[in-house]
Amino acid sequence: MESSQNTGGNGTLNPQNSDASPAGSTGTSTTASSDDSKQNLNQVINSIQKTLGTIHQLYLTVSSFNVSSQLPLLQRLNTLVMEMDNMAKLSEKCNIQIPMEVLNLIDDGKNPDEFTRDVLNSCIAKNQITKGKTDAFKALRRHLLEELEQAFPDEVDDYREIRAASAAESMRLAQAQSMLPNGDVKTKPEM
Repeated sequence: MESSQNTGGNGTLNPQNSDASPAGSTGTSTTASSDDSKQNLNQVINSIQKTLGTIHQLYLTVSSFNVSSQLPLLQRLNTLVMEMDNMAKLSEKCNIQIPMEVLNLIDDGKNPDEFTRDVLNSCIAKNQITKGKTDAFKALRRHLLEELEQAFPDEVDDYREIRAASAAESMRLAQAQSMLPNGDVKTKPEM
């Protein structure tokens, strides 16, 4: 069974040994981790496909069963058990979280893409509602300032000066917080 841990789901050898870690690979550890995750996921996918193929072969063997097909049936059952064991071991290396709603949709015979579409549509609707609220508050603020300016022009001028000074102070604090100890400025990653 030792060799099954070094083979992928399609029977190909896995060149990577989990015990070996290259010395001096600190710069590429994130890339290596990402590649390991992808490789683990691909191995699980291959194992699932091999298991499905074995189940199909079992179906064909059972549907046309006779005494002479007993040995192939037992061999295929053993293959299925070994492949499911291999799949379970491979899946322990993968950290994939699937929402229960998706699994329920699959159980109901529906397309899981419906879940993704519904979540995106819900996010878009909530985003539009929030944008509408912020636009309403901006309009209210603008309207109140116009009304206040007509009734209290001197106080509104004072308010605007205080607001400008406060905004400048906030900007200065934000810039000071984004400074690194060596004097460099933190930059936001572009997306």
